[in-house]
Amino acid sequence: MRVPAVYAVSLLLGAAACPREQEKSAQAPQPATTQGAQRQTTTINVATATTGGAYYPIGNAIAQLWNEKVPGVKASAQATNGTPHNIQLLAKKDAEVAIGQSGVVYQAVNGVGAYKDQGKQPFFSGMTHLYPNVMQWVARRELPVKTLAELKGRRIVPGPQNSATELNSREMLDVVGLDYRTKGDLKADYLDYNQAAEQLKNKQTEVILIAGGVPTAAVLDVMTTGEGKLLSLPDDYIQKLSAKYPWYFPITIPAGSYRGQNADVRTVAVANMLIARNDLPEGLVHDLVKTMYDNAGSLAQSHAAMKAFTLEDGLKGITGVVELHPGAARFFKEKGTLK
Repeated sequence: MRVPAVYAVSLLLGAAACPREQEKSAQAPQPATTQGAQRQTTTINVATATTGGAYYPIGNAIAQLWNEKVPGVKASAQATNGTPHNIQLLAKKDAEVAIGQSGVVYQAVNGVGAYKDQGKQPFFSGMTHLYPNVMQWVARRELPVKTLAELKGRRIVPGPQNSATELNSREMLDVVGLDYRTKGDLKADYLDYNQAAEQLKNKQTEVILIAGGVPTAAVLDVMTTGEGKLLSLPDDYIQKLSAKYPWYFPITIPAGSYRGQNADVRTVAVANMLIARNDLPEGLVHDLVKTMYDNAGSLAQSHAAMKAFTLEDGLKGITGVVELHPGAARFFKEKGTLK
């Protein structure tokens, strides 16, 4: 199934493990209600990604919004290794809601690609589209490379191992015939975003991939020091990538998005979405989604990437990828964006 094109990932906080187990039994999701009605306290853990990207601050903003606006909800954001880790947390009921990349979600739901051996992951569904997750390849400023094909033999940071970003690296390099895992075409260090930025600034690696909204903190860090440059992807490469992995779509990082970026940068993105466990009550999920759209302006102030969070695009990256949670479906039907 071809995913429709749309526009423009710190470890578990282990100290919370024991209290979390208590919360799961004492504060299991309650029966559906409508917003404003009394609801027993429901704990919602929002799984995000590493703190150097956009997922964590955005997930934290969403959690705080729910705490303020949805009665009976006690929400918090958790730093993780990204979408694959988030799906594991949902499966173990260590998270109720998570941010995820559309491509990884598609593979998980259908039991293909990275999930070929694990099989289908049927325990979660979609809540809403959030914003485009932009692939930002950052190289040392003095590195004489312009394309991904020229990275052969270089030292890179593809992301934390088995994270969504690392899966992106595999897919994007595969198109130019490079494979750091089986062929050893490149030397890979599996690090989170903050560590990747430090490695690049300290000349301990040559290229890093950061997937996130624009601007992303780790890219800001590197570009502000003047130690990095963004790689622009050729149109023919983007066409080949999208043909093989249809969840990628072209996007432009406007000139001036980062210090020293004097020209537009052509790259690709995937859709970021909010997903939830299927066992969350319909009424609860309805109220969570409704609250987000009722306060979209506040979310946009939390991170520039969330300026792309609009009702009109609420189903982009979800349709054809993952089923919509009944509570979210009810909300979009009420708004007339879902028949």
